[in-house]
Amino acid sequence: MKKLKLGYAPTRRFTFSAEDAFKYKVEIRKQIESFGMDIDIVDLEGLNEEGLLYDDHINADLIAKRFKEEEVDAVFFPHCNFGTEDTVARVGKALGKPVLLWGPRDEAPLADGMRLRDTQCGIFATGKVLRRFDVPFTYVTNSWVNDPVFERGFTNFVAAANVVRQFKSLRILQIGPRPASFWTMMCNEGELLERFGIEIHPITLVDIQLRTRKIAAGSSAELLDTIDYIKEKLDYSEVTEDDVRRIAALKVAMKSFARETGSSAIAIQCWSSLQEAMSIMPCLANAILTDEQIPVTCETDIHGAITSIMVQAAAMNELPTFFADITIRHPENDNGELLFHCGNFPVSLSVEQKPKLRKHFLFDDHAPGTHESEIRGGGMTIARFDGDHGEYSMFLGKARGIEGPYTRGSYVWVEVNDWPLWEEKLVKGPYVHHSVGIHANVIPAIYEACNYIPGLTPDPVDPTEQEIQSWLRGSDLARTKQSGLHV
Repeated sequence: MKKLKLGYAPTRRFTFSAEDAFKYKVEIRKQIESFGMDIDIVDLEGLNEEGLLYDDHINADLIAKRFKEEEVDAVFFPHCNFGTEDTVARVGKALGKPVLLWGPRDEAPLADGMRLRDTQCGIFATGKVLRRFDVPFTYVTNSWVNDPVFERGFTNFVAAANVVRQFKSLRILQIGPRPASFWTMMCNEGELLERFGIEIHPITLVDIQLRTRKIAAGSSAELLDTIDYIKEKLDYSEVTEDDVRRIAALKVAMKSFARETGSSAIAIQCWSSLQEAMSIMPCLANAILTDEQIPVTCETDIHGAITSIMVQAAAMNELPTFFADITIRHPENDNGELLFHCGNFPVSLSVEQKPKLRKHFLFDDHAPGTHESEIRGGGMTIARFDGDHGEYSMFLGKARGIEGPYTRGSYVWVEVNDWPLWEEKLVKGPYVHHSVGIHANVIPAIYEACNYIPGLTPDPVDPTEQEIQSWLRGSDLARTKQSGLHV
């Protein structure tokens, strides 16, 4: 995965202090680099003497040209004084990428009453002109350079931009059609392409079967490494050496098809034709690939694969997702729910030191390949991209792991704020029983990303939309500071 590229275009206006604008250009750059995000920054150095964006049409053209040539994924316009709203808007329009608008708070007027920057006033102007140009943008509250709300807003914007860039270049490898009985997994491939530019690359179960056999008969380094990984990480005493080899070969085959087709996610018809043809289940292969940031969804769930890419992108591809059925309510906790699937959750999330590689517990032939274990709890985000009748939305909610009874497969019991509310939203749709989880709060990033994806509406259940917006404004930080607890 390539690093996200951020265009850095600090702006000033001629009527205010050029010296102070230059000073803040440097300070802001140092501050965003201190946040520790693994991104590449493309600046304006060399385009003019100051490395700043100011009121000049030629300047706008040169900046847009540089950012296009560098293939930036988003652009940040810090207002180092009032700024130049029309030039900012021209560059933003020319790029068509996520835009971040922010400026540092102004100091008190000088002793003679003069003001050096009027940054906040300029942000008002730029926001209006961006609207005139139909440029969607993100705004972070006018704040000090070292203010926590700036760090929060900046890092959330970068995560949102990462979601947008991966969503808009998304190709999904589809292995087999959906299982005949899973009408819930229907999707409109043409509409996904027309509306969002999402491509589906289908292959058959015969394709994956033949390649898996070929790989299993060989001794490639990738196959041997995968076999070693399985034997090191899992208790495979209930299956044979040949089973381990075929499961590893399936994982390598799936990954090779993903590489060849430029696919960043996979949706597979995991049952029942596959185990009849290959005598294995793909669950563990799915788990290993998901751990490697190639999420695999079961039952040919295309919308689930889309969700998985968005969720892991919102975490800057630093954490694995897990793909789960939303199954039953907790026997004792009215706000508790079981997130489960047959054996596909990433091995890295297991609470057991050596989770079991087993034969499937639901099918008569008991094909091996399920990786069974409870996964760790803690805070997590639960999400689902879905749609019908031409309308698409993104379900978002937060949960935390809780204790619950043992069950087979991969699972975790979670508690939410108001399960009947969740259930009502999920049943009434457009959602289904599949969801994607991650051990991070990525809700604000996905919420913001929807601002840049026309036709996709955020649908948060907890926190609410108002609570997300309040968090992005830093309302909680302001309360903490006022209470005297802020350091």
